[in-house]
Amino acid sequence: MKVMVLDHTGDVSSHPLQLRDQPVPTPQPGQVLVKIHVCGVCRTDLHVIEGELPEPALPLIPGHQAIGTVAQVAPEVSEIKEGDRVGITWLQGTCRQCEFCTSGRENLCLQAQFTGYQVDGGYAEYAVAPARFAYPIPPIFSDDEAAPLLCAGIIGYRALRLSGIKPGQRLGLYGFGASAHIAIQIARHWGCQVYVSSLKAKHQKLARQLGAVWVGGATEMPPEKLHGSIIFAPAGELVPPALRALERGGTLALAGIHMSPIPSLDYDRDVFGERVIRSVTANTRQDGIDLLREAAAIPIKPHTVRFPLEEANRALQELKAGSFQGAAVLMM
Repeated sequence: MKVMVLDHTGDVSSHPLQLRDQPVPTPQPGQVLVKIHVCGVCRTDLHVIEGELPEPALPLIPGHQAIGTVAQVAPEVSEIKEGDRVGITWLQGTCRQCEFCTSGRENLCLQAQFTGYQVDGGYAEYAVAPARFAYPIPPIFSDDEAAPLLCAGIIGYRALRLSGIKPGQRLGLYGFGASAHIAIQIARHWGCQVYVSSLKAKHQKLARQLGAVWVGGATEMPPEKLHGSIIFAPAGELVPPALRALERGGTLALAGIHMSPIPSLDYDRDVFGERVIRSVTANTRQDGIDLLREAAAIPIKPHTVRFPLEEANRALQELKAGSFQGAAVLMM
């Protein structure tokens, strides 16, 4: 099978991913083998490949937004059969015994394993995954549309929940890439007013098309105080202005897995008034199930740009530069 392999971390401008042929993996008990159709390109992939996340399992096949059909079912699998269309996401395994796993917070498990980071992922023609972390994909979505839902969508959905936003309230989104352009569709469905801060003119245009009531620059203050906000951009310097834009009692959710340093905060100006800062860490299986169900009901329509598998480096370069709207997907 053809794969894109990372041997050494490095800036994506140096083309760190190499196209190779490797044997098709064999699923172990409890796993399924998936013939990949498409794999979304995520900013988390960028953080792994450029070494901003520590100690990836090199050599590594990145990618954790993979859509495909089950080609083989190993023993101890009963819930999935050959031919089913499934998605492989970031969270691929947990211990199932710690206080986090047993209390519905498996995303915080210290023994969690992540696709395209500790185990090989979806920048490949085939991949294996535990059956319990292979999500059935609603038929309303094409492969292209479904791929960004598996991380950008799930994380955006969890961030919306953790922001505490309620129908009719004002929501702020900072950065308007793959995750935010899905989150705004969910928030609009909930009846929220969405205020978007973004650097790129093309992203601002898409935000308006998707129903934002106000669009401004990255650090521009919105015209009204916000009840909840989410920072999708990996830019710590956005935290102070985002806090200042919050209504008293509001929550700022930080959706990125990596963020540049956060500047010092002025307690009276930025935090006082029971404003809350809350990070978002991976997702639970239930987040994925709930997101896919709600996305199908709306239905969510992700904007995608296609790249051949062998052009994964270029896709990552364009993601880093913010050159496209929505989400990139690799075609097998």
